[in-house]
Amino acid sequence: MRGAYSAIPAGYCAAPGRVTLSVALSWPNPAGPQTVPGAPWAPRAAARSPLACAIACALALGLLPAVGRAEARKPNPQATEMAVYVTRPGDSLYDIATRYLRNPADWTKVARINRVSAPRRLQPGTSLRVPVALLRQDHLSARVIATSGPASHAFGKGPMLPLVVGGTLVEGDRVQTGENGFATLELADGSHIVIPPGASLDLSTLRQTALTGSTDRVVNLHRGQVNTEVTKATRKDDRFQIRSPSVVAGVRGTSFRVNYDGDKGSTAVEVIEGAVGVDAASRAPAASVAPAPGTPLAASSQLVAARHGSLTLAGGAVGAPVALLDAPDLRNPGKVQDDETVAFDIAPVTGAHSYHVQIGRDAGLLDLIRDTHSDGPHVVIGALEDGTYFARVSAIDENGLEGMPSTYAVQRRRLALGASAGRVEGTRDYAFRWFVDQRSAANTRFRFVLATSEDLRTPLVDRTDITNGEAVVSDLPKGVYYWTVIAEQFDGGKYFQKASPVQSFRLEW
Repeated sequence: MRGAYSAIPAGYCAAPGRVTLSVALSWPNPAGPQTVPGAPWAPRAAARSPLACAIACALALGLLPAVGRAEARKPNPQATEMAVYVTRPGDSLYDIATRYLRNPADWTKVARINRVSAPRRLQPGTSLRVPVALLRQDHLSARVIATSGPASHAFGKGPMLPLVVGGTLVEGDRVQTGENGFATLELADGSHIVIPPGASLDLSTLRQTALTGSTDRVVNLHRGQVNTEVTKATRKDDRFQIRSPSVVAGVRGTSFRVNYDGDKGSTAVEVIEGAVGVDAASRAPAASVAPAPGTPLAASSQLVAARHGSLTLAGGAVGAPVALLDAPDLRNPGKVQDDETVAFDIAPVTGAHSYHVQIGRDAGLLDLIRDTHSDGPHVVIGALEDGTYFARVSAIDENGLEGMPSTYAVQRRRLALGASAGRVEGTRDYAFRWFVDQRSAANTRFRFVLATSEDLRTPLVDRTDITNGEAVVSDLPKGVYYWTVIAEQFDGGKYFQKASPVQSFRLEW
């Protein structure tokens, strides 16, 4: 007999004190209605024992589980997620399994799914469905492209070693930065991880799935801040996650910061561009924390859009998105930083409780060298060598969320200029002397200005041809005089100058 079995009602079973439903089994007759001698064809009634009636009734009323049926209905993303491989001339199923599968012996599973009867001879151009869960995952690496100050790494529980530009880090590496320590890592797809001072993290996952090319990158942040520039994902199952003890932040191409405060147990997520999905670490969906290869990203409990941030307290729900403070303006941004220490004045931002200034050697601030916080808008950075730098400035609100940044090119040109003046003994001459430090002496010329008013608008003397450090003025009448000297340099097609403070003196002769 052929055909699918089906259950149909056959009547009621009578049992003492209860009513049960009996079930008879029937099957379609391929030859259509048939007769047997003496009677028309009809289904045979099922046995109606009390046990059979009870079981049939329980099944009909849903009191007993449908064994096997419930398991078949459970969703299994890994079972349904497939990659497609198009065969090429000379392909065999054994070769394909060796190239792409974790276990080459799983070629039998691929053969069964695709009903391949001749695994050694595959017709070119055939599309084979391959379960993503069977695909091999290859390890990726991260390259150190910049480092400054104390920055170190270790693999697993190994000893900490200094980070070296050009060095390679792998899955399982730990990275730490000390006071005034910086490091920037570049991933294989061009994404960047910038690590400011006082941070600790590990590269938990760095992998790429064979055949599909999808990447899986997870960074565990244990302390401090990490800035990321993530290249836009090109596949639905590409992942980039920053995980702190309190949140999981997942992105598919964006610029954002994650800052974990170990003392408070809180995590701040601040999105500059793109969007970031944020889940509480203790309640994050399994697919969000450790999704299976090839599984599309699960929806996050909170989506934080650009120019917004989220603050999650220890053990609490993910903080609702709030608008970040606007980027602050730098006062006198074109000023050459020629004093002994570099300092900036920031135009105050409404709602700001502190300010943050970072200094880097490149416009993207991947090569960071300074990181300074200040309670007020005057921020002192300290000494820097001569050169061109970039300053990134941001304001921090009362909750500790850092706002949008603004970036300025900064010229550092140290011109240590000292000046003095005095009467030349035994004469009516008055001598003015100045000096610059030895580093600034080369290719420097000086301009000397002397006037009777503090604004120097109507100078008595204005000499621009001085190459040494002295000027002598004779036969000055009695009175009050004001003067300054300006050091001028041309370097690389740029003009630099530094003026001494305006000084005054009185002649009584």
